[in-house]
Amino acid sequence: MNTASHSARVAIVTGASRGIGAAIARRLARDGMQVVVNYASGKAEAEQLVAAIAADGGSAVAVRANVADVADVQALFDGAEAAFGGVDVLVNNAGIMPPVLPTLAVTDDATFDRLFAINVKGSFNTMRQAATRLRRGGSVINFSTSVIGLALPGYSVYGATKAAIETMTNIFAKELRGKDITVNAVAPGPTATALFLNGKTEETIERMSKMAPLERLGTPDDIAAAVVFLAGPDGRWVNGQTLRANGGLV
Repeated sequence: MNTASHSARVAIVTGASRGIGAAIARRLARDGMQVVVNYASGKAEAEQLVAAIAADGGSAVAVRANVADVADVQALFDGAEAAFGGVDVLVNNAGIMPPVLPTLAVTDDATFDRLFAINVKGSFNTMRQAATRLRRGGSVINFSTSVIGLALPGYSVYGATKAAIETMTNIFAKELRGKDITVNAVAPGPTATALFLNGKTEETIERMSKMAPLERLGTPDDIAAAVVFLAGPDGRWVNGQTLRANGGLV
């Protein structure tokens, strides 16, 4: 465990063991934040990320927590405070998207319940903790999706979970009046991560990579840059908003 400086800002990044979450953790650490790398099942990957951050001169710890579990989320914040003395930034990156996206009519109960448990209840659990445990000048960055604007068939339930996040983001920002804490969301478009690529054919990937005017998939680093902006001093006047980081897709 590296607890280099209690004067540095502290960020919790949920679902940070791989993909976009790992890119966000690396970028925040590179910019001087102490980072709590949250994971649910990827312990080895989380520990490798912590080691890589330390090798690069940064400071991070890995903390296991299932964001859908209230007690786990409380323990996640406890772990952050024990390691670094407090929390300034919460990045709600943890989320799931099934590799096969059925239409609403054939979506089973288990898929519906799991999507809402992780994508909505998970962020609700962490935001509820953040309301009383983030320090002044802090930031909450939630994750939505540009699928909401595209309205593609098969994404109805997944899109509904992220529409809920956008609504909660806007209202939560207003509920934190007087605490000097910003609340925003990032809505990526198609991004080259295992979560996105899993289950898709080469033809589908190629087609979706050409949909944006910039004619490529996003990268985890593209999304991390948007998060860093919202978490940093240059983003302090942006509050209650959803930033569509999608290359002009929608």
